[in-house]
Amino acid sequence: MPARPRLLYVTDLAYPARGRRYCDEDIDLSSRLRADFDIALCHPLDAAALMDGFDAVVVRNSGPVLHYQQAYDAFRARAAAHGTRVYNPLTGRADMAGKQYLLDLTEAGFPVIPTVDRPEDLGRLPEADRYAVKPTAGADSIGLDFVPRPRLTELTWGDILVQPRIDFRYEVSFYYVDDAFQYALHAPDPERRWVLEPYAPTDADLAFARRFIDWNTLDQGIQRVDACRTRDGDLLLVELEDLNPYLSLDLVPGRTRDAFVTALTASLHRYLEPTSHG
Repeated sequence: MPARPRLLYVTDLAYPARGRRYCDEDIDLSSRLRADFDIALCHPLDAAALMDGFDAVVVRNSGPVLHYQQAYDAFRARAAAHGTRVYNPLTGRADMAGKQYLLDLTEAGFPVIPTVDRPEDLGRLPEADRYAVKPTAGADSIGLDFVPRPRLTELTWGDILVQPRIDFRYEVSFYYVDDAFQYALHAPDPERRWVLEPYAPTDADLAFARRFIDWNTLDQGIQRVDACRTRDGDLLLVELEDLNPYLSLDLVPGRTRDAFVTALTASLHRYLEPTSHG
């Protein structure tokens, strides 16, 4: 009987995510993957020391990297040096690499919330009552502040991003495995980001999300495209999460959850094939 692939599943089961239970999602998802793989769960701080004994490392709900940046950098360096397969692959151009992509997408004219990181570019932002100021290395709303336009001149620039605060109707997220759309969820109440309901996307919605999936050129992995619906009815990108997107799998119908697990299992098998990894 051939040996089953061994996966090191990286998760912080104790991370106190606001409005979400990381542990429940990862306990359920990892147990489902055991049908095809031998799996061990570990904390992100232990991943570098343990990963040599596995065929691949699967990074899931491991929490904001800024809480353990030095250890994460060491993990990436060791994975690169040893040729370790990491899923998602560490070639993502979006949140995995920081917030620079928001600046790049703004410059390229993509439908994204306009973003600048220099005081001389403030004139490129539309007028707004307040502006979101966030750390360049931020995550999970850590360090987020809202300031009126006159206070923008008081900011200390260098490691911050500034965006207009958008008056949006709701937020919506599109979930992908590789380049295949799986499901969408939306938060009808703008004040309750993680109170989500199933959402039936239109063809235009999916075309919007696809632009960012294509831009990221991440051949394999899980991605979440977060957007907001403006008062005018347009979608604007809020975030392209390609490192460890929370999936809200407990909020989708059972058949949708099963289809996601099937797609993820197939993606992992493809990733583990010798020809799929340089």
